[in-house]
Amino acid sequence: MNPFWLSLGMIFLAELGDKTQLVALTLAARYRAGVVLAGVFVATLVVHVISVALGGLAGGLLPIAVVRFVAGLAFIAFGLWTLRGDSLEERESRERPVTSPFWLVTITFFLAEFGDKTMLSTVTLAAGRPPIPVWLGSTVGMVLSDGLAVLVGQLLGARLPERAIRLCAALVFFGFGLVSTIQGGLGLSPVAWAAGVLGLGLPAFLLFRRRGSEAKG
Repeated sequence: MNPFWLSLGMIFLAELGDKTQLVALTLAARYRAGVVLAGVFVATLVVHVISVALGGLAGGLLPIAVVRFVAGLAFIAFGLWTLRGDSLEERESRERPVTSPFWLVTITFFLAEFGDKTMLSTVTLAAGRPPIPVWLGSTVGMVLSDGLAVLVGQLLGARLPERAIRLCAALVFFGFGLVSTIQGGLGLSPVAWAAGVLGLGLPAFLLFRRRGSEAKG
C-alpha cells in the first residue's frame, strides 16, 4: 500500500479520541479555527519530522522521561495562564493581528504530541518505508482528525460563557500536566523535581501578581 495513504489513514484513526484531539477541541473553544489549525499543522510537521527520523534509527535517542516531565510542567503553566485570563490591554491587542495565540497553540500541541501514541505510530510507520510520504501522510491525517475537534470546539465556544470555557481549558491542561509530570518524574532525582517546581512556581507567582496589580489599577 502507498506509504502516504497508509500513514494518513493510520494516524487519522489513531488520533480519534486521543488526548491531543481533546487539546485541539479545547483550544478551538478559545481561539479562531484558522489559528488552531495552523498551530496544529506546524507542530505536527515538526513532531513528525522527528518521528520519521527516529523511525530509521535503532534505540531511543531522547530521554523521554525528561521530555514528559518538562512537558507536564509546561501544561500546568498553560493551565495557570488560561485560569488567570486576559487583561484589558491583552484583549484589546488581540483584536489586532498578533502571533501569540498561534505560538501558544503550536507549543501546546507540540508538547502534547511529543511522546504520544500518534508520534510512536509514526515512528513505527517510518521504519523501512520512504520517509517523505510517511511524514506528509501522517501530518495530513493528524490535521484532518484534529480538524473535526476544532469544528466541535468552535461550536461549543459559541454557546458557552467565556469563564466556563476558561475553567474547562485550565482543567484539561492541569490534568494532562499532572499525569505527564508524574510519569516523567518518577525516575528523576529530587534536584530535578526542585528545579521543576521552582521553574514553574516563580513564573506563576509573577503572572498572578501582575494580574492582581492590573485588577487594582
